[in-house]
Amino acid sequence: MYLIDTHVHLNFEDFQPDMAEVAAAWREAGVVALVHSCVEPGEFSAIQAIADQFPELSFAVGLHPLDVDQWRDTTAAEILSLARSDTRVVAIGEIGLDFFKADNRDQQIAVFLSQLAIARQLNRPIIIHCRDAAPEMAELLRTVWQDEGPVRGVMHCWSGTPEETQWFLDLGFYISFSGIVTFKNAHQVHESARLVPADRLLVETDCPFLSPAPKRGDRRNQPAYVRYVAERVSELRGESLTQLAATTTQNACNLFGLKILADLPTLHHTNSEAVSLA
Repeated sequence: MYLIDTHVHLNFEDFQPDMAEVAAAWREAGVVALVHSCVEPGEFSAIQAIADQFPELSFAVGLHPLDVDQWRDTTAAEILSLARSDTRVVAIGEIGLDFFKADNRDQQIAVFLSQLAIARQLNRPIIIHCRDAAPEMAELLRTVWQDEGPVRGVMHCWSGTPEETQWFLDLGFYISFSGIVTFKNAHQVHESARLVPADRLLVETDCPFLSPAPKRGDRRNQPAYVRYVAERVSELRGESLTQLAATTTQNACNLFGLKILADLPTLHHTNSEAVSLA
C-alpha cells in the first residue's frame, strides 16, 4: 500500500535531530512521496537541501497569509524566479487567507492575488491555507474563474463545513484532510470527508502540527502518521484503506504532476501490504 503526504514542513527545527529516522519511519509506513509546503521564500534553500537528501520530496514556494507583512515590491519576482529555478517545484504555496489570527484583510487578499497570478503564469496549482475566511476565499476564486478562467489547487488541512466544502468542489479544487479528521468531535470535518468525490480527495499531516489520533499525545507530528489520517478517512467513507490509499495517491500525482507512479514497483520500502498502482 502506498501513500502520499501532500503537506509537510520538514525544515522546522523539530526534525533537525533525527531526520534520517523520520524518513525511515515514513518509508516503513508506505509513504512514497511528500509535498513540502513553504511559509516564506527565505525557506527555499533549506527545503531544497532536504529534497536533495530525499528524492521522494517535491515542494512549493510562496508566502503564508500570516507572514504578508514580509511582502515587498520584489517578492513576486523572487517567488517567480525560485519557482522557475528548480523542476521539483510543483506548486505555489502555501498561500491564502487567515482571518482567525490576523485582521489585515486587504493586505492578505492583495498578496494572495499576486501569488495566484504567479501560479497561473507558471501553470502550477496553488496550496491554499484558509482559516475563518471561506466566504471571502470562495468569492475571490469565483471572480478569478469568471474573469480569467479556472484555477487549480487544493484546500489544505481542511476544516470547513460541508457547505463550504461544496463551494470549493464546485470551483474544481481538491480537498485535503489532516489529523483534524481523526479528532472525535470534528463532526463537520467528518461530514466533509464523506462528501468529497473520490477523484478530489487528498491526505496530509501538516507536520509537525496536528498529530492525529492515536498519536495526539506526541508533541511532533510526522509524515508516517499520514496513515492514521488515511485510515480514518477510509472508515468515514466506508471503503478499504487500500482503496483510499490508491485513490489519494493517484489524485496527488494528478494535481501536482508527480511522476512517482511509474517508479513505484521499484521503490524500496518494507510494507508487506504494498500493491501496484501503476
